[in-house]
Amino acid sequence: MGAPVLQIALDLLETSRAVQIAQEAVAGGADWLEAGTPLIKSEGMAAVRALREAFPGRVIVADMKIADTGALELEMAARSGASVVTVLADADDAVITEALLSARRYGVKVMADLLTANDPVARARHLAGMGVDFIVAHVGIDRQMRGDDPLSLLQVLSGELKVPIAAAGGLDAMGASESVRYGAEVVIVGGAITRAADVTAATRLVREAIDKPGGTVSSPGNRGEEVRSIFLSVSTPNISDAMHREGAMSGIVPLCGDLRMAGTAVTVRSLPGDWAKAVEAIDLAGPGDVVVIDNGGVTDVATWGELATISCFNRQIAGVVIDGAARDIEDIRALGLPVFARAVVPNAGDPKGFGEINTEVRCGGRSVRPGDWVVGDASGVVVIPRERAYEVARRAREVRRQENRIREEISRGSTLSEVAALLKWEKK
Repeated sequence: MGAPVLQIALDLLETSRAVQIAQEAVAGGADWLEAGTPLIKSEGMAAVRALREAFPGRVIVADMKIADTGALELEMAARSGASVVTVLADADDAVITEALLSARRYGVKVMADLLTANDPVARARHLAGMGVDFIVAHVGIDRQMRGDDPLSLLQVLSGELKVPIAAAGGLDAMGASESVRYGAEVVIVGGAITRAADVTAATRLVREAIDKPGGTVSSPGNRGEEVRSIFLSVSTPNISDAMHREGAMSGIVPLCGDLRMAGTAVTVRSLPGDWAKAVEAIDLAGPGDVVVIDNGGVTDVATWGELATISCFNRQIAGVVIDGAARDIEDIRALGLPVFARAVVPNAGDPKGFGEINTEVRCGGRSVRPGDWVVGDASGVVVIPRERAYEVARRAREVRRQENRIREEISRGSTLSEVAALLKWEKK
């Protein structure tokens, strides 16, 4: 096929936004424009027609993911202006045969998506023999969030097939570059471009990456540090949205302004006003940890103060969360360590020594286990189960990207109601 093809997956819900983003992507070097499955489900074939009208000289891909009535659904897309139509690779052979016959009649190409294939290599080999025009090594978004990508499958397929292979699934500029090195002739990019504030610049970055792919393939880094880096780059509202409004602590507020923290929990349960275990936990915590103290929500006596904060600061602890009260706030703020609590009160507690360290606790109405991730900023604190940290971090990053794009459209004169199409999506 010559130079790698850059296909933009327009997985939006409104045609007008899809066309605008497509225009910006074309300016940055995009080749093919895909009416994504969400767009087709939302707007139907009108979305395909609108893209064809706006881009008469471009290849328009209709991501139908056909699973039944192969001829009928392919014909719908073809007559609406699609140049390439996708079928699900796991669809019955009869469905794919009908789609292929209809495609030949209308002069369009068929792209088989391996999204749900149980044995993708064997199925791809079979579909190539049936005559499909493209095979897509595709990892769906929910698997992407858990760290999967299409590169390993792509590498196997490139040595097996004679038909062109496309790569899709969470690709950014680096992933796009690597997919070309692994054999992709069509690189499908969605959110890394469509959710960028500057779509043209983001497209240009990917374009340059696939035109001159690097000489080495990146290796996975330290996942814990990647999680920390992502959590520090997003907001607690982003994380809450990514968790379907779960995880936020109630009544726990920042005491030190807009300082941010992200780290794994060292947990403490203590009796009201007893600060011994909270201070002892500092000695067990390491750099980047967050000390989380369940003090029963008591607000008339403090279980935390300046001297404990200095100890945390010296041990490079990321922050402290207290379901209770703190004191010495001026001194704590001067130290610059993020501290979150339910209240501020001058009264000091006593070091009686009752309680436990590194046991499951309740803080701000949320269960926190040792090793769970705790993130705090000016909006509050969220807790993320340790086994979901990587997934939630990646989902939160996508939320942030989406908000960046919406913010950009509002800055151009739209309103939030218009961008979100609130009237269209009001519950009937």
